[in-house]
Amino acid sequence: MGLYIETHIRADLDELWARTQDPARHQRWDLRFTEIAYLPRADDEHQRFRYATRVLPFLTVSGTGVAAGEKERPDGTRTSALRFASPHPLSLIAEGSGYWRYVPDTQGVRFLTGYDYRPRWGAPGALADRLLFRPLMGWATAWSFDRLRLWLERGITPERALANWLAELALRALLLAGCLAALLRGSLPGLLGPLADATAYLCPLLLVVGVWLALCKAPLAGTPAARRCLRAPAGRARTPRLLKTLPPLLPETRETSEENA
Repeated sequence: MGLYIETHIRADLDELWARTQDPARHQRWDLRFTEIAYLPRADDEHQRFRYATRVLPFLTVSGTGVAAGEKERPDGTRTSALRFASPHPLSLIAEGSGYWRYVPDTQGVRFLTGYDYRPRWGAPGALADRLLFRPLMGWATAWSFDRLRLWLERGITPERALANWLAELALRALLLAGCLAALLRGSLPGLLGPLADATAYLCPLLLVVGVWLALCKAPLAGTPAARRCLRAPAGRARTPRLLKTLPPLLPETRETSEENA
């Protein structure tokens, strides 16, 4: 799989499963989606769903997917696999697949995902994906996993977590802007007034501390942070066999699969 994200959540396995498998709750914590809804299905069919992401206030990109979940395994783990595709011409993602794995332990659940996708738009799309979109998707997934962790462990709702993140981001931006303005104008000694001469040697240090607080200081405990998640598996990551049972979604993929068969 192209992207891998892992976190550890001190929560009940059933509750974690519910907040990730229920579309209404899933869309609350996952930054990648604005809307997720199950589509009608027969008893013997895999669950199909529709997803949408609001890219701009006037632009929403949508797609469809098919998912299957495996709740009971002898080792206690659970797996959810899916395939997804978007026919929208402005969607960089043409199609993809991935999985969620739930691994309970004595202190909670290791919750991890692996997924990959095929970008459209040929060589320009592949370049844009490598340089910008794929790193952004990895960050958004990790940030969302930490927001889910805060919801389960600390009772901080996804909406409150987002507000905390925006407030802290704004404070960091103001601090950085103030430090840069003081550096460019040389105005920090003036701000110190009569203490300027006695504390002149502290000015560079104060600027360094301010920049460090703005850019490097770890986020507050109630603020989601992608850095808290693992971005690579400790060993070799295995794609679950459940994923192979899901049908492809795009016609060209079906034709390719039939030819390879």
